[in-house]
Amino acid sequence: MFTNDIKDRVLTGMIWSSAVLTMAFLAWILFYIVSNGLAYVDWSFITDNYTRTGDEEGIWPMIVATLYMVLLSIAIAAPVGIMTAIYMTEYARPGSKIVKLVRFCTEALAGIPSIVYGLFGMTFFVVALGLGFSVLSGGLTLAILILPVIIRTTEEAIIAVPISYREASFGLGASRLYTIRRVILPAAMPGIVTSLILSIGRIVGESAPVFLTAGMVARIPESVFDSGRTLTVHLYMLTTELYTQHDWNMAFATATVLVLVVLGINLTTKFISNKFSKATY
Repeated sequence: MFTNDIKDRVLTGMIWSSAVLTMAFLAWILFYIVSNGLAYVDWSFITDNYTRTGDEEGIWPMIVATLYMVLLSIAIAAPVGIMTAIYMTEYARPGSKIVKLVRFCTEALAGIPSIVYGLFGMTFFVVALGLGFSVLSGGLTLAILILPVIIRTTEEAIIAVPISYREASFGLGASRLYTIRRVILPAAMPGIVTSLILSIGRIVGESAPVFLTAGMVARIPESVFDSGRTLTVHLYMLTTELYTQHDWNMAFATATVLVLVVLGINLTTKFISNKFSKATY
């Protein structure tokens, strides 16, 4: 029989090994992509346009289209998701049928493959509503896709706010709405920002829903009704045309920029989240 000390040592070793293995996988992926693509990333590659003839091989239109998609999706999904989480935690009766129904719907939406969202967006937004292949169609589709992440993460963040905060606010005569706006939301802001971080990462990393709704035109969208090609869709298109070593180099360079964009977004939002935490506590 193993003693408790041996069991604790084995369990601690397994925990540390799992953490190290996870970080090693992440470091290996980042190193493999960046080491193969960073040498081909320069200012002209980032700022130039892209043409199929090879005269220009820049990714600036794709960067702009990706930013448009992120801003539009977050602008649509964030208010809906946050207000839904507020209703479920602060207004609805605990254990009510409405809360159970909303949670069931969010869990069901979270389990749907992204390609299904793309087919729905193409059928409903592109065809039925007549929006065509556009940034708006892609943004609406991705907004639905990220709603479960925002709702569940924001709900958990609000639930984690100590009940004493609410009691103190109510004891001073504050209304429920004032308490939510001035006490609960600021305290839950780190968790809310985390939900937005996860959502932004999901938006930037999706290709199938964007490909089926926003199209793949490699130019800067002049409005939300124009088609656009995001970085992930551009990377997919490049990988379907890998005929020479130069094509591989451009694909790795695009992947490098995509990875750096995601890391930059995560670091920026983490910095903002820490600022909110210091301001709250």
